[in-house]
Amino acid sequence: MAMRNRKIPKEVLAVFEKYMKNNVRNLKKEQALELFQQEFGLDDEQGQIMFDTFDKDKNGIMSIWEFQQFYMSVGDCAQDVINKFKEIDADGSGKLDSDEAKEGLKTLKTATGRNLEEKEIDFFMKSCKGEDGMIDLGQFMNLLYTLKLYKAPAPKK
Repeated sequence: MAMRNRKIPKEVLAVFEKYMKNNVRNLKKEQALELFQQEFGLDDEQGQIMFDTFDKDKNGIMSIWEFQQFYMSVGDCAQDVINKFKEIDADGSGKLDSDEAKEGLKTLKTATGRNLEEKEIDFFMKSCKGEDGMIDLGQFMNLLYTLKLYKAPAPKK
């Protein structure tokens, strides 16, 4: 895994290490949920969604590498992301249907600061939606992380 050869940023370590036990760079689910609640102001349901999304190997443990992906997705603005998700989630279902997602994606910017084109919106929706065709909060976080890194020029018309 190439990512494991990279150094973990100090700010990520500082947060993660508060919840580590016995100097092991993994958090059990309970520890990770406490971290999400205490450090990012997430409620139980939101914390559970984040844990399920970022526990990539589904082993019930969050590694420092998995937490780093979460942290790099939202930094210290988790509540802002959650509020944006709730704003887009017009029906309050906790998931974005295709209409809500399309409208919401029109308001988001890429890493270069431009709005997404219709083709790109369709692509991102297809790539991040769940089996039910909906986008939950965790998938939305992953999508925002992808958009932070997305520097492609607009597609030719």
